[in-house]
Amino acid sequence: MINKKSIGVFDSGYGGLTVFESIAKQLPDYNYIYFGDNARAPYGDHSFETIYEYTLDCVEWLFAQGCPLVILACNTASAKALRTIQQKVLPVKYPGYRVLGVIRPTAEVIGSYTDTGTIGVMGTRGTVNSESYPIEIHHQYPQLNVIQQSCPMWVPLIENNEHVNEGADYFVKKYIDKLLAQSADIDAILLACTHYPLLVPKMKNYLPEGISLVAQGDIVADSLVSYLNRHPEIENQLTKNGEMSFYTSGDHVVFDHNASIFFSKKVVSTQVHLNCNP
Repeated sequence: MINKKSIGVFDSGYGGLTVFESIAKQLPDYNYIYFGDNARAPYGDHSFETIYEYTLDCVEWLFAQGCPLVILACNTASAKALRTIQQKVLPVKYPGYRVLGVIRPTAEVIGSYTDTGTIGVMGTRGTVNSESYPIEIHHQYPQLNVIQQSCPMWVPLIENNEHVNEGADYFVKKYIDKLLAQSADIDAILLACTHYPLLVPKMKNYLPEGISLVAQGDIVADSLVSYLNRHPEIENQLTKNGEMSFYTSGDHVVFDHNASIFFSKKVVSTQVHLNCNP
């Protein structure tokens, strides 16, 4: 048990580090605990029930480490677990704790990125099949046309550090072509997976001019700044020593090595064995 109140940041693996980096840059004074559930990643193709159970395990572990606020820096977990945790778990078991995701902050601002009114969303199968982005975006911008494309090969390519090689080009182009074939009016593409910013250089090679790519890191960080300003009952609990701790349910040596793909600072993690780890 850590006797400091930290902001918890959770992802099924490494991609959440791209969001965490943006958060830490905007809010450098706070203490953070990052947890990657690498032993059970990727989450994208698991069932709703499994993703919910895995996410809740990790959120409860972060609560136990002294995190009154946890950010689900994972689109799949945000799509398939966040609402149930917020509505059914927190009020009963953890009334003083808060869990936030990455979908709503993005949906709140995505309308400002399009002139045509047609948005592309690229994500994992789990995120796309959940329909979470079309639903949340239409709450904010009923007039927008939201077109989705799942990209099941992108996360494995990135996590195996193959995204910089020529072999990745085939799959980058394949999914972009599939998305754009659905509408000629798309002028903004939301990268609805925290891994995908690493593919931006390759994506730009296959996109027509005038289509912007929207990553989530800065959007989520801006939203967290606003949230803490509006919720002093949470903000006042948080310790501000500028400390970062990293944990993984997988091999910590592998995690530390692969984290360098996603995070600019050296990462030294500790392995955690959750009760239901494989």
